[in-house]
Amino acid sequence: MTSKARIKELKTLSCSASWRNYYFVKVTTEDDIVGWSEFDEGFGSPGVGAVIEQLAGRVVGQSAMQHERIREDLHCVTRPGSGGVVGQALGAIENALLDAKAKTLGLPCYELLGGKVRDQMRVYWSHCVTWRAARIPHYQPEITTADGVRDLAREVRAKGFTALKTNIFRYEEGQIKGWSPGFGTPFLPELNVDRKIIKGLREHLEIMRDAAGPDMDILLDLNFNAKTEGYLKILREIADLDMFWIEIDSLNPQALAHLRSHSQHPIASCETLIGVQQFLPFLREQAMDVAIVDTPWNGVWQSMKIAAAAEAHEVNVACHNFYGHLCTMMNAHFCAAVPNLRIMEVDIDRIAWDHELFTHLPEYVDGHLVIPDRPGWGTEPIEEALRAHPPIKSHGLTARSQPKR
Repeated sequence: MTSKARIKELKTLSCSASWRNYYFVKVTTEDDIVGWSEFDEGFGSPGVGAVIEQLAGRVVGQSAMQHERIREDLHCVTRPGSGGVVGQALGAIENALLDAKAKTLGLPCYELLGGKVRDQMRVYWSHCVTWRAARIPHYQPEITTADGVRDLAREVRAKGFTALKTNIFRYEEGQIKGWSPGFGTPFLPELNVDRKIIKGLREHLEIMRDAAGPDMDILLDLNFNAKTEGYLKILREIADLDMFWIEIDSLNPQALAHLRSHSQHPIASCETLIGVQQFLPFLREQAMDVAIVDTPWNGVWQSMKIAAAAEAHEVNVACHNFYGHLCTMMNAHFCAAVPNLRIMEVDIDRIAWDHELFTHLPEYVDGHLVIPDRPGWGTEPIEEALRAHPPIKSHGLTARSQPKR
């Protein structure tokens, strides 16, 4: 085994991101090259860091240049529990190794992926309304009324973005109300969709269209908030609206294919899947128009394989990206290199100290993210800044209040 880029340490770090935490893997080689990646525990994945720490000893002593070998070795010893938090841990380690390898070679990570297909990527403003309305007071200015929604839609257009994505909202006496029972808010495990929710969602989309203008592409994320019956009701209600895509989370490829066959709009899905094997049934069923890949969960190298499988099924891809700035740059390198890209997700609304945590911030020009040519991912966490914002104990989805009995 080559001694170049031999790993002497692998550890995890974290910091507060106001209502959730940011998590990082730091790989240091014997040549004092540092590779970084970002992962997440707040989006229904508690314990990823513990898995990474358990596997660290198996990575130390190996060469970061052989990231595929390391990933396969770790897959072999975790095979009985593959997927889930184990799969996400492997993805996080892979991404840190890619950064270390690229820096050792003095190259941007996209060069390891076959080189750039594009210099910039069109992006959409994700969680538009959602962060300012549902995560008060973490994002400013807060949104509590329909007027606030209109102001934000106009802001998106004024800042040069050409696409936005929102979630399920309705209005009661002018006050905005969110609805996400798939994530326990409210606790309605039956996931039924009633007339009030459907009519309210239509009103929300019409308000955004009116304020954003006719040239804005509007995306709608329905998440895990219904079953097939409910999704069909929503699709029928908004069939006549001008939508870029409807995002639906489903773990049943046949059900999703049924929904796509009844939708007047393109369907995007699969952001919670890990590995080519989990994507294949959805691709074979032609269940979606756009396959969404979470590259922090899968690892960017593995994500390129998923994108290739999607391309073979005439399906484009997008990235799942709602974490910190390092994740945005990891996704940017994936999006720069993958041929069959549809669009890139970004969160423009940020917490107050996001800009303090990283050496470089994403650059947006006319609604596009410009890919940097700096070595590795093109940005790194600043450890001193991470220490200034220690992680919080109650965070992410698990921090929400317990359901009423």
